Amino acid sequence: MAYTKAFIPYGGYYSTPFVRWNGSLKGENPIVLGADTAKRWFGEKKIDPTVLDYLYFGSTVVNPLSFYGHAYAAAVILDRKKEIPAISLNQVCATSTTTLGLAANDVELGNFDTVFCLSSDRTSSAPVIVAPNPKTGTVDVENVVLDNFKKDPSPGAGLQMYQTAELIAKEVGITREECDEIALLRYQQYLDALANDREFQKRYMFPVEIKEGKKNFRYISEDEGVKPTIAEELSRLRPLEEGGVLTFGSQTHPADGNCGIIVTNKEKAKELSTDKNINVQVLSYGIVRIGAGRMAAAPAPALEEALMNAGISVRDLSQVKTHNPFAVNDANLGRMLGIDQRMINNGGSSMVYGHPQGPTAGRSIIELIELLAAQGGGYGAFTGCAAGDIGAAVVIKVD
Repeated sequence: MAYTKAFIPYGGYYSTPFVRWNGSLKGENPIVLGADTAKRWFGEKKIDPTVLDYLYFGSTVVNPLSFYGHAYAAAVILDRKKEIPAISLNQVCATSTTTLGLAANDVELGNFDTVFCLSSDRTSSAPVIVAPNPKTGTVDVENVVLDNFKKDPSPGAGLQMYQTAELIAKEVGITREECDEIALLRYQQYLDALANDREFQKRYMFPVEIKEGKKNFRYISEDEGVKPTIAEELSRLRPLEEGGVLTFGSQTHPADGNCGIIVTNKEKAKELSTDKNINVQVLSYGIVRIGAGRMAAAPAPALEEALMNAGISVRDLSQVKTHNPFAVNDANLGRMLGIDQRMINNGGSSMVYGHPQGPTAGRSIIELIELLAAQGGGYGAFTGCAAGDIGAAVVIKVD
């Protein structure tokens, strides 16, 4: 899909810090926390939330309130001053990418003028589903997060998530050394985002507020649980499977967090922007599904589709962000499309700061906007995989 009318106000977005699995956010309901955080953000930005016409609420891990979480979030954000329709969306890792694409589509078609994309997830304290099995007279039990992390959902694939990456590594000849090099580079890129007292992250990061006791609150302003990546330690790690190229050092970790992005028309975007001289345009969205068990290869064709829809080529891009649960994803993308690894994931990536599912792509897209703005504009793209061998991508232009 290509767009000509969809814009994001510069500064009209935020991501909270990401908190490692079973960290400080393990006891927070992500629907409540996401809605409360968005409400606080609108207040601090002095943006009247009644400007919104529609809400996409992205969340992939079921929790109490999930049945009507979208309506709950809309009511909290707007404090019942305006009733807007809303919808919940779950496309696992591609959730934020697709909510952005759908919001851009709404603006393009004139369905709504201003749409808010909110994504919030908690992989910690995962719910356990217990359901009666009428055939056996027993119950079926599923740990929503842990059981599904262990499998690729494509029927017949029979692989764990990481094994889809190992399959692609064998297909194209990606080595253990290559994966370790990418892991080291991604960690250095994250450290670059912490320079000058986290100058880069402070452009978009909004603290999350958690209640401690009856009256006290604590604010989390920085990522929690990021582990250093050191070459010597990385080389000593055992592969996840014998003869494999991946280790715990070249894959992501589960996390908790939320993010929000406003999508609107050009005039309203300029009105809401923190810098009227910066235009942020959503040019296109692309989504693909490839063969079973090949999830790690999906970002490349998704990006190709988004570029085709935008009418530009990979050579026009100056920044590329990815969701990279495994180093193989980035290695394959670089090989297939001829992209230098040093152009991929400046400012950080999910392989380093973690993967809360729904908000993961949103944070990377926000970082992409800030990277493009800092360099004076240009074309950039985000692409990433999602469970079920899906890839989704968006192309952004900043001038």
